[in-house]
Amino acid sequence: MGKKGDLSNCERGMVVGARRAGLSISQSAQLLGFSRTTISRVYKEWCEKGKTSSMRQSCGRKCLVDARGQRRMGRLIQADRRATLTEITTRYKVRIWRKQNENMDPSCLVTTVQAGGGGVMVWGMFSWHTLGPLVPIGHRLNATAYLNIVSDHVHPFMTTMYSSSDGYFQQDNAPCHKARIISNWFLEHDNEFTALKWPPQSPDLNPIEHLWDVVERELRALDVHPTNLHQLQDAILSIWANISKECFQHLVESIPRRIKAVLKAKGGQTQY
Repeated sequence: MGKKGDLSNCERGMVVGARRAGLSISQSAQLLGFSRTTISRVYKEWCEKGKTSSMRQSCGRKCLVDARGQRRMGRLIQADRRATLTEITTRYKVRIWRKQNENMDPSCLVTTVQAGGGGVMVWGMFSWHTLGPLVPIGHRLNATAYLNIVSDHVHPFMTTMYSSSDGYFQQDNAPCHKARIISNWFLEHDNEFTALKWPPQSPDLNPIEHLWDVVERELRALDVHPTNLHQLQDAILSIWANISKECFQHLVESIPRRIKAVLKAKGGQTQY
């Protein structure tokens, strides 16, 4: 028997995608695991009202699967009608990720602590093509300090690297990232690059986390260890500047595998 209850936006998009790909109601129900009644109702609502948002998630939220996404999903279903729902979902999300992140620039924060105590907080970013700036943070990072970073470092990097305004900048939902002054700043510059939307409670798949591991390993491997914060900061900046291009490209290229692993684990822990 097919699944009952209201469907999520993504599931409704799959129904529409399957029907638009030419699958019958029965074939769609068998593929997606929903009842024939549900398939018929969802597709009818889309045909008559253009509706793809669910009652469960409709509270003003934009549909997660737009018309282009439905067409893409339909092509995936049509290309392999024996694929399972999980396989189709994985392929769809990986393709979406690849499309959105051809020029994505992850960013993050890290605190590196030296053996003798004390630490230096730094903010960094990189793209598929090159390492970006690494900025020491001399105090607690709040919205005002972060605004200085995006103005002084993110903006020139993005406009230089992506002069065609096709770049994507990634940041998580840290409070300082979501402050009103930051959101307004990105809106004012949305004609120059795009700030990638980050859903709440998302798995941390940012590959820059592994670059922080590289920095810490290189610090521990130094013949002469830093003895004060100034030396520690200089060492971190030097290590960052010498990270190989192959290192961060390998991390970015691993993202489709990471996404697939997270989907398989249903959001749980993975080997990454």
